[in-house]
Amino acid sequence: MLNQRLQQALGYTFVRSDLLTQALTHRSYGSINNERLEFLGDSVLNCTVARALYDAFPNLPEGSLSRLRANLVRQETLADIAASLKLGDSLRLGEGELKSGGFRRPSILADALESLFGAIFLDAGFEAAQRVVRGLFDPLVAQIDPKASGKDPKTELQEILQSRKLPLPDYRLIGTQGEAHDQSFIVDCVLAKPVLNTRGVGKSRRAAEQEAARQACAALQK
Repeated sequence: MLNQRLQQALGYTFVRSDLLTQALTHRSYGSINNERLEFLGDSVLNCTVARALYDAFPNLPEGSLSRLRANLVRQETLADIAASLKLGDSLRLGEGELKSGGFRRPSILADALESLFGAIFLDAGFEAAQRVVRGLFDPLVAQIDPKASGKDPKTELQEILQSRKLPLPDYRLIGTQGEAHDQSFIVDCVLAKPVLNTRGVGKSRRAAEQEAARQACAALQK
């Protein structure tokens, strides 16, 4: 079965295989690609995540809910979910994107994940697409502390350092580990003052930077 592993990971089996193929096709591959499906999927994602947050946090005002939703549907989060699904293995990319590692580029992964949501919507309707989105995002919603700032760790670290009039951090790519189709990035967050070095590992360079920054924030707040 076409992309059976991916469909199992999503918890959804396509009736129309052409929609799945289109959702996995980047514009560099051909004129029939996933850009229009991404447009649909973005709306399905935002609506579904909004409802999940609305139900999970009945006492939060609109502004706080909007902030939480923005954090959940941003490119980094989508790319991390796509990486966990090994979505890059199934993408159809043009030769140039293949050579430049497009199968692990966060923007391409995030767009393809939204395209899958759009394809499921066309294949079986909103409820089916919603179930898939909730299956992927409910664990993230459950981890949310509504009292936290909601800022990503890199932004939070920058603000901590600026408030103390300290130099900004330096993020250094140390290397990668794993096979080419399933790589993890290793990044150090280096502070000159106070002297501090924390390390993060993630499926994208940005995710690794965020993890390193999160550890630095925790160390500074002790």
